[in-house]
Amino acid sequence: MSRYHQYQKAFADIPKPFAYIDLDLLDQNMAEIVARSNGKRIRIASKSIRSVPMLRRILNYHPMLQGIMCFTASEALFLWENGFDDLLLGYPVVDKSLLLSITQAVQQGAQITLMVDSLEHVCLIEEVAREMDTPLLLCVDMDASVPFFSLHFGVYRSPLHMVEEVMQVVERIATSSWLVLDGIMSYEAQIAGVGDNMPGQSIKNGFISYLKKRSIRSIREKRARVYNELQRHNISIRFCNGGGTGSMTSTCQEDAVTEVTVGSGFYAPALFDYYREFRLQPAAGFAIEIVRKPKPNIYTCSGGGYVASGSIGKEKLPAPYLPPKAKLLSLEGAGEVQTPVRYTGEQELSIGDPIFFRHSKAGELCERFPALHLLREGKIVGEAMTYRGEGRCFL
Repeated sequence: MSRYHQYQKAFADIPKPFAYIDLDLLDQNMAEIVARSNGKRIRIASKSIRSVPMLRRILNYHPMLQGIMCFTASEALFLWENGFDDLLLGYPVVDKSLLLSITQAVQQGAQITLMVDSLEHVCLIEEVAREMDTPLLLCVDMDASVPFFSLHFGVYRSPLHMVEEVMQVVERIATSSWLVLDGIMSYEAQIAGVGDNMPGQSIKNGFISYLKKRSIRSIREKRARVYNELQRHNISIRFCNGGGTGSMTSTCQEDAVTEVTVGSGFYAPALFDYYREFRLQPAAGFAIEIVRKPKPNIYTCSGGGYVASGSIGKEKLPAPYLPPKAKLLSLEGAGEVQTPVRYTGEQELSIGDPIFFRHSKAGELCERFPALHLLREGKIVGEAMTYRGEGRCFL
């Protein structure tokens, strides 16, 4: 039985649109990620998962999967209330009321590490820690972008470009009796989040591959220098965090790195089909319903306009997945209330049948649906509520 027929049969009684997770494919992805870890701890990027039951499932899969990188303070507090610990804020928190809430959670036993990349961040958190008479854990975020003539290859994230700038913040933290340096992190987004095997873009792919190799050398040297400086100053840290799904192969080889953050790799959205280094299984997707047939080989579905964030491009559109050979129309794409699909395959499609799609990115899928229907060996075995299904929206 084809995967389309298997999915169609399994989800026959589920109203469309709906989102799903194929647990068999998820297991394969988790096994592949653990196998690539090179003994490093894998921290889960919650922004790519956005579901409490799925976070639990992933963390329970293997001892190498430990800790969560959260994307907002409110989310970190929500996860702590749901029994999670070792929570690293991936982004700075500058709202004092949220910092006070984080500190209150720490007073009750929560292990939450705050992200900083400036002396301003440090002073703000120190003020709250002193006011609440509670020491707080900090992680310093080091820039991992690489300049190439006038090109900024990477994301505009941390202002700490030089090792000396990182150490200035580290040394300021060391002088405070209210702050504890817990870790160092750097996210090489230009390696982890940029595909280098896009169809029909051989010249661009070659250029990106060259810049990736250049970036790998640069960030490896920079992290090693920071590690050596910490040792020279007798400063110990609990972790050095790096990477992402797309950079696991290189990041996990670095001696200075103790853990790598992975998120998208578990669901394996469509953007991750275009990497030279690896290929993961399409574990997550959504289905929309054929409601019209305006022309032969054109099937118009209800909804479907779940476009991913980031720079604008066709690769941010959801990708028709099953049945094979289904494609979006270039002049309409995926629409707010309808999405026409051109299909020239052998499968006979009728009004009411599903077309299965994959979202371009990972966690944003969960912002559209209240639950993920769970499939195991071709049968529905339950559902996992998303943040949205629990009435939560953090960004």
